[in-house]
Amino acid sequence: MGTEISEPLLVDSEKVTVGAADGDPSPGEEVVPEWKDQITIRGLAVSALLGGLFCIITHKLNLTVGIIPSLNVAAGLLGFFFVKSWTGFVSKLGFSVKPFTRQENTVIQTCVVACYGLAFSGGFGSYLIAMDERTYQLIGPDYPGNRAEDVKNPGLGWMIGFLFVVSFLGLFSLVPLRKVMVMDYKLTYPSGTATAMLINSFHTNSGAELATKQVSCLGKYLSMSLFWSCFKWFFSGIGDSCGFDNFPSLGLTLYKNTFYFDFGPTYVGCGLICPHIVNCSVLFGAIISWGFLWPFISKHAGDWYPADLGSNDFKGLYGYKVFVAISLILGDGLYNLIKIIAITIKEMISKGSNSGNLPIIMESLDNETSKIVLEQRKRDHIFLKDRIPSWVAASGYVGLAAISTATIPVIFPPLKWYLVLSSYIFAPALAFCNSYGTGLTDWSLATTYGKIGLFIIASAVGSGGGVVAGLAACGVMMSIVSTAADLMQDFKTGYLTLSSAKSMFVSQLIGTAMGCVVAPLTFWLFWTAFDIGAPDGPYKAPYAVIFREMAILGVEGFSELPKHCLAICCGFFVFALAINLLRDVTPNKVSQFIPIPMAMAVPFYIGAYFAIDMFVGTVILFVWERINRKDAEDYAGAVASGLICGDGIWTIPSAVLSIFRINPPMCMYFGPSGR
Repeated sequence: MGTEISEPLLVDSEKVTVGAADGDPSPGEEVVPEWKDQITIRGLAVSALLGGLFCIITHKLNLTVGIIPSLNVAAGLLGFFFVKSWTGFVSKLGFSVKPFTRQENTVIQTCVVACYGLAFSGGFGSYLIAMDERTYQLIGPDYPGNRAEDVKNPGLGWMIGFLFVVSFLGLFSLVPLRKVMVMDYKLTYPSGTATAMLINSFHTNSGAELATKQVSCLGKYLSMSLFWSCFKWFFSGIGDSCGFDNFPSLGLTLYKNTFYFDFGPTYVGCGLICPHIVNCSVLFGAIISWGFLWPFISKHAGDWYPADLGSNDFKGLYGYKVFVAISLILGDGLYNLIKIIAITIKEMISKGSNSGNLPIIMESLDNETSKIVLEQRKRDHIFLKDRIPSWVAASGYVGLAAISTATIPVIFPPLKWYLVLSSYIFAPALAFCNSYGTGLTDWSLATTYGKIGLFIIASAVGSGGGVVAGLAACGVMMSIVSTAADLMQDFKTGYLTLSSAKSMFVSQLIGTAMGCVVAPLTFWLFWTAFDIGAPDGPYKAPYAVIFREMAILGVEGFSELPKHCLAICCGFFVFALAINLLRDVTPNKVSQFIPIPMAMAVPFYIGAYFAIDMFVGTVILFVWERINRKDAEDYAGAVASGLICGDGIWTIPSAVLSIFRINPPMCMYFGPSGR
C-alpha cells in the first residue's frame, strides 16, 4: 500500500551525506550523524522533563475522560523549543555548542513518546485501578462475581516493578518487521509522518525553494488549526455533549448514530494524508456498523439482550461492538501476518531476487521522478544502514519473557506462570495487528487487544481470582501491543527525518525505562492528592468500572455474551479473510477499490464521526488532485501535518486549563426545535 503524500517533503537529498565515514561532505551539505551521536545528554535531559509533563497530562485525561490523543507532534515541537532555547542561551554566553540536528530532535520525540506512552498502557486509568477497593465498592459487594478477594490497591513499588517486567517486550516483538512495515508496505502512520514533517520544517535549509514554501504552508495551517481548536474550546462546556465536537451537521437522527462532522482538524488531516482506499474503507465500515448492523441489533433489545443495560455493558450492544471489531481486526491482521511469513520463508528458500511479492511501489526513473527516487533511496540506505540483528530481537524477547513469566505471578498470584507464557506466545501476532492498523488509520487499539487477554484469562482462571488475573493479563497484552505500535510509528518518523533505526530503537528503550519510573510517580501524585474514582469528584476514572465489569463477565464465561454475538463475530472474521484473499487474487485495477477490513473495523467500535472527518479530507484531496495534481503532491502533506499539529499542540494548554479546573464558559447544545 503506497502513501499518497510527497514523502521527500522538506528533505533536500542533494545536500545530505551519511556520516563522516562515507566521505568528506561538500560545502553546504548536511552530514547525517552516526547513530550514537544522535543520542545526546541534553536530549535525554529534555526528554525526561517533557516525559514527566506529558505523563501528568495523560494521567489527567485518563482519569477524567479516558481518551488520550496523540502527543507526538507536541513532543517534537517542545523538544525543538527547549533545546534551541538552551543552545541559544549557551551561545550568548560565549560557549560553543554542538549543532542541533533533526536526528537529535527525532530521538527526543521518540524518547518522550515512549515515556508518556506508559502512562496510558500502564493502566492507571483502566485495568490497574479497576483492581482497587473503591471500584469494588462502586460496583457493589452484592454484584454477582464481584468478590472482596479480587482487590489489589495501587502501590508504588509493585507498579514500578510490573512495568519494568512487561513494558520492554513489545519493543523486541516487531523489530525484524520494521522494513516490511515502513518500506515495503509503506504504511503512512499519519501522526508519525506529521511529526517528521514538523521536525524537518524546523531543520530544513532555507535555500530549498519548495521546502520553504512547504514550511510556510505547514505554519499557516498549523496556526489555523490551533486557533480553531482554541475557539471550539469556549463552546465545549462541561460534559461530553457540548460544542462543535457534537455538532449534528447531518441532522439529529444521524447524530444519534454518530454520523456527524465534528469539525476536528486532526482527522481531516488524516484524511488528507491517508490513501483514498483507507478513508473510504473507514466510511464503509461506519455505514455497515452504525448505519445498519447496530440499529438492526438494537431493534432486538429485550430479546437478544436485556433492554435496560448501560451503554458500556458487555452483556448488551457494547459487547457486539467490541467483539465484532476484534473479529475484523484479527481476520485482517492474521491474514497479513501469515502472508508475510509465507513470503519470507519462500524468499529464504529460493534465495530469489529482492523484488519479492510484497506490495512494493515501483517508480520509474524518468526525469520527473528521478529526484524523488534518489531521495527515497537515501532514506532507505540510512534506515537500513545500522541494522538491528534479528537474533538480538529474538533473544531479547525470549529473555524478557522468561523474566516476566517468573515475576508476574509473584505480583499477581492468581495469574499463573503458564498463563503468562501463553500470553507471550500469542502477543507478537496481536502486536503486528495493532501496528498494521495504526499505520493505516492512526488509531492504536491497544485497549481492544488488552480486552482479548482480559476476557480469555479471566475465563480460564474462573472464580478463584479470575478478576485480578484477567486485569493483569490485560496489562500484559496492552503493554506489548501499545509499545510495538509506538515503535513502528517512531520508525516512520525516523525514516522520514533520515534518523538511524538503531538510534530510534535505543531511544525507545531509554524512554521506556524512564516511563517505568516517571509514570507511576506522577500517578502517585494524583492518587495521594485527589480522591480518585469518586463518582462526584473531578477524577472519576470512568473506565475502571468498565474494565472490572468485563473481568467479571469473563469469569462467568462467553455464554454470558448477548445472543448470536459469537456467530456474528465468526461471520465477520471469515469476511475479513475473504476480502483480503479477494484483494490478492484480483487485478490491481479491481483490487484498488476493494475495502481494507482493518480500516473498516475501527468505526465499529469508536463511532462514525471520525470516518466523516477523514472522508471530508479525502474528498478535498481528490478534488485538489483533479484541479492541480502537482500542487496536491507538493503541499497536501504539509496541509495535513499543519492541521494535525495545530490540534495536537492545543491539547497542552487545554489540559493545563483542565488541571487548574478552568472550565469553558459556554455549552453549545442542539436539540429538537419542538422542545
